[in-house]
Amino acid sequence: MSKQKITIPELQEKKVKGEKFKMITAYDYPMASIIDKSSAELILVGDSLGMVIQGHDSTVPVNIEDMIYHVKLVRRGAPNTFIVGDMPFLAYQACEKEAIRNAGQLLKSGADCVKMEGGLTIVDKVKAVVDAGIPVIAHIGLTPQTASMVGGFKVQGKSEEGAQRLIDEAIALEKAGAFAIVLECIPTPLVKIIDEKISIPTIGVGGGPHTTAQNLNAYDLVGIFDKFVPKFVKQYGQLGSQMLDIFNTWCSEIDSGVYPEPKHGFTMKDDELKKLY
Repeated sequence: MSKQKITIPELQEKKVKGEKFKMITAYDYPMASIIDKSSAELILVGDSLGMVIQGHDSTVPVNIEDMIYHVKLVRRGAPNTFIVGDMPFLAYQACEKEAIRNAGQLLKSGADCVKMEGGLTIVDKVKAVVDAGIPVIAHIGLTPQTASMVGGFKVQGKSEEGAQRLIDEAIALEKAGAFAIVLECIPTPLVKIIDEKISIPTIGVGGGPHTTAQNLNAYDLVGIFDKFVPKFVKQYGQLGSQMLDIFNTWCSEIDSGVYPEPKHGFTMKDDELKKLY
């Protein structure tokens, strides 16, 4: 029996009850199909596909067309899972009208909500999107789209000033209408403070145990993507090396004549074959 897709009120109720939910990042039909059979409630179609799928060094090159394409793939694979569509760089920063249009494109493609990176500078965009009837998950702390402004992929909020800024941003984004917020690469004690100061669910990415939910990338969880493995990642398998062994074994069997065997081919009737001779 397939699972029932969770709703936003149910996600918010989990914080009230002190329960946890789980979000896995994925980008394609096969991976989404597996996650749909799991107990994970959410899939994030992240703009991290720029690094994991497209091979870029950052998420910046990803555009809205890329996100629409991958949201469609994931929705087909995971009809019973809540889908979060990531808003890529410059899909919402320019103006409220553009933010609404692009967020609407992701919903039309199959997303149940959108995720928007940034703090006080995008509060007006978040409010505009929410007012247009599009649910939003906010994202503060390490925001990969603007990582170059803070010197790369580094922990945020370690100073008193930086910590207070993140607290203020979380409060402002809740007031703007975000129904949940991702806290990425923020010190665990600060995450606890933020979680206690807002009523919406918090989703941790390297934020410790005090959030309502946790998020990791499917490719990290199974050990396929090894170009960059963050400190907060726990790998539960090494499928990348297993896949390499399988590919090399297949190549070796071709060289030695083991593959293909007769059972891997197709036959035809003898009388039809004789006509060819």
